[in-house]
Amino acid sequence: MAELEDPSSFAAPDCCRTHHLHLRCRVDFESRSLRGTAALTVRAERDNLRCVVLDTKDLTIHKVVVNRQEAQFALGQHHSFKGAPLEITLPFELGKGQDVIVEVSFETSPRSSALQWFTPEQTSGKRHPFLFSQCQATHCRAVLPCQDTPAVKLTYYAEISVPNELVALMSARRDGDLPDPEESTRKIYRFIQNVPIPSYLIALVAGALESREIGPRTLVWAEKELVDKSAHEFAETEAMLKTAEDLAGPYVWGQYDLLVLPPSFPYGGMENPCLTFVTPTLLAGDRSLSNVIAHEISHSWTGNLVTNKTWEHFWLNEGHTVYLERMIGGRLFGEQFRHFQALGGWRELQNTINLLGNTNPMTKLEICLKEVDPDVAYSYVPYEKGFALLLYLEQLLGGKDIFMGFLRAYIQQFAFKSIRTEDWKNFLYAYFKDKVDVLDTVNWNAWMNAAGMPPVKPTYDTTLSNACSALCQRWIKATESNLNSFSSADIAEMSSHQHIEFLALLLLEDPLPVSHVRQMQQVYNFNAVNNSEIRFRWLRLCIQAKWEDAIPLALKMATEQGRMKFTRPLFKDLYKFDKSRDQAISVFQQHKASMHPVTEKLVAKDLGLDGQTAKPLQT
Repeated sequence: MAELEDPSSFAAPDCCRTHHLHLRCRVDFESRSLRGTAALTVRAERDNLRCVVLDTKDLTIHKVVVNRQEAQFALGQHHSFKGAPLEITLPFELGKGQDVIVEVSFETSPRSSALQWFTPEQTSGKRHPFLFSQCQATHCRAVLPCQDTPAVKLTYYAEISVPNELVALMSARRDGDLPDPEESTRKIYRFIQNVPIPSYLIALVAGALESREIGPRTLVWAEKELVDKSAHEFAETEAMLKTAEDLAGPYVWGQYDLLVLPPSFPYGGMENPCLTFVTPTLLAGDRSLSNVIAHEISHSWTGNLVTNKTWEHFWLNEGHTVYLERMIGGRLFGEQFRHFQALGGWRELQNTINLLGNTNPMTKLEICLKEVDPDVAYSYVPYEKGFALLLYLEQLLGGKDIFMGFLRAYIQQFAFKSIRTEDWKNFLYAYFKDKVDVLDTVNWNAWMNAAGMPPVKPTYDTTLSNACSALCQRWIKATESNLNSFSSADIAEMSSHQHIEFLALLLLEDPLPVSHVRQMQQVYNFNAVNNSEIRFRWLRLCIQAKWEDAIPLALKMATEQGRMKFTRPLFKDLYKFDKSRDQAISVFQQHKASMHPVTEKLVAKDLGLDGQTAKPLQT
């Protein structure tokens, strides 16, 4: 029986599957393109195979060779976000189980949605250009022709030519470097990834990078100006990695390196195997935002090893990863901390659903992506609604140790595979076969298919959040006459995590009066805080209170970094405030050229602009 198609891909894994990629390419900063060949080892999944379909997006295809014979090819009709199918006619017929090497000569576009090119002026060092890729969810097809669906996993070997003064890194083990035989000013870096991965985990960076060793299997990479600060910030990586292994099983990827990217990187982190990409907004100076590293480490098991089959089941990747991340936090910092983080996640889920609307179909756990761009569907929902379900099941089935036993068995069962929610649920029932009556009490339809908040709220230990809640209520109930009752002592004994929770709680309430946020700044001086999570929530609170003094600070944070978690809500809040709407649009127009392509597209949408012409959309 043929598999259900992936609505986000043109590839047909039921006809053939890619098992290995040999990539040879040249990084050309002048033309802002990658040029080279992708040799795909493809296996027929049925008899009489005469056609291979690959995903492409804004690629120029020069030539296709199949087992050293030139083959006919055609690019199909272009789709707005899926790109165009590359339809290759094989020069001979393949029988089921037979392999063939399909070698495609290609060139990327300077507009590639997966690649961000920096001039030297846009980097910290100001001397050399910089390139990084971001392929999740469906952008690998804008780097190379491939079966760009998480249903297909492949190994890869790569040879990447870059200028001598730069370093190339990939989501793979380093396999040495050598002079480029064709150009004396260039060097070829080689990489090998022997663990099968989906295409979205193929990653490439080229820049003036330095490294520091922070563990027996970990280097941190960054531009010279940030590398020592990064090494300090992420010094706890090995402890987290060991804890994750103890919880989830052996780490199969060998090396675990970290790469701190330029500020425009659109995510907190990206779990590329062997080389996690992270945002410099994590560099708080006190290691307080290292939970993002625990999250990306956890992906080594949930996401990279066991993978969602299509992006409609994204919660399988993210819900389990958040669960494992918080288990690591609990082991390292105590059970109360795990619950504190979990409760913070519940608040973020409430915030997200308030923003999206509680009838929005994208707030379901299992979503439908037919004619929906996965980038547009991206939100906290799969992370936090997925985690809430797992925490609820943990409490229903006997506690964290029992449920962690299930999670470890789940990882062993589906390692190296791509699965759907149905596979997960069937295994859950098989593992807890003596508790089927308990599992049958779960309202599965409401959890999976209903929009809005989950049908049940798990039980949380509120010890660490009680002080945050109490202070939040004091500010909500405060009148103009008793604002002087607040002082810096209110938050002096709180951790930065509690400051975040306090502000997050206020964001769930009606906006405060301007007088209140002005007084809050007077006594707490949040404007001086460098922790990005605190600063983000504080500035949102100020803009929602319509405090005009905060407009320049919010615009600065929205543009000096490009993490979508921060940039999009800040621009949305600025757009809703009539005093800052025009400024928000104007500042976006000024800065969009330095934004990541995905960020630019989505912020333009948030501001009611066309991403290409930046003119108001007609309604």
